Amino acid sequence: MKKFVNDPKQFVPEMLEGLALANPETLKYVPEYNLIMRADGPDQNKVSIVQGSGSGHEPAHVMIVGKGMLDAACPGDVFAAPPFDYVYETTKMMASPKGVLLLVNNYTGDKMVFDMAQEMSSAEGIQVRTLFINDDVAVEDSTYTIGRRGVAGNFFVIKAVAAAAERGADLDEVIRIGEKVNSVTRSMGVALTACTPPAKGSPLFELGEDEIEIGVGIHGEPGRRRAAMMSANEIVEEMLTPIVQDLPFGDGDRVALMINGLGGTPISELYLLYGQAHKRLAEQGISVGRSYVGEYCTSLDMAGASITLVKLDDEIESLLRDPAEIPIRVF
Repeated sequence: MKKFVNDPKQFVPEMLEGLALANPETLKYVPEYNLIMRADGPDQNKVSIVQGSGSGHEPAHVMIVGKGMLDAACPGDVFAAPPFDYVYETTKMMASPKGVLLLVNNYTGDKMVFDMAQEMSSAEGIQVRTLFINDDVAVEDSTYTIGRRGVAGNFFVIKAVAAAAERGADLDEVIRIGEKVNSVTRSMGVALTACTPPAKGSPLFELGEDEIEIGVGIHGEPGRRRAAMMSANEIVEEMLTPIVQDLPFGDGDRVALMINGLGGTPISELYLLYGQAHKRLAEQGISVGRSYVGEYCTSLDMAGASITLVKLDDEIESLLRDPAEIPIRVF
């Protein structure tokens, strides 16, 4: 498998350095902690919003640091939780009188690291809280998790809490909004191929030429089942049905609909999936109020896609509409 890579151990630092060099007016890179932060941060008049997790999911999370989104991101290596000191030092650097919110996708390693960082930071007098995101309906108590995984739905939580923070909300209010959005967000993905981590140089798992993984995790974790390749419309049905049934979403609901590419799927195919999902929702009386098509939370070069639905109300939709200034246009 051919990759643009030098030393695989330096893949993440070199990527972060390039990101910062491309955005010198808005981003600052602190190599000691894999930290990408707003160049004008921390803002002493707002809650700081910080996300971490492993690398390999770009643009999540380092490429969505900017006004109206994250204040900082401190990733670990590819598919690996950041070390404790990365999160701890980032929390201290981003400390604001209004507090720090740590956002964490629900994976066991990430939870352990962020919980420790919160505990240590709190002991030093920093006002800090942690919110875990768990939007994946595919499986429960899966590989790497106790409970459900956090996947592309984390973008909606980030956008909402960041908008609230920019408006001046206090930490309790920001937490309330994050919990509310997480509670009405559901996702599920399908893989057509495996992904190839730079350090491994070969696919992370094996899929037959005519096989797909329904409910795949963003680190290549097993989903609900392996199946034979099927039509795009059938794949949408495999993802959308369990999502709709889970909340459940129903007749009269207004939703945000995201079709997220997992890294190796052409945008044309994502829009094809979007069209079918939109029509299937309309048949059930569910209207799409906001649309998102593209790569938001990837799995390196995996061919595949996920669907996310968010049940909208006036408050959530207003927060999602607030402007954001980030290096890559995803919101």
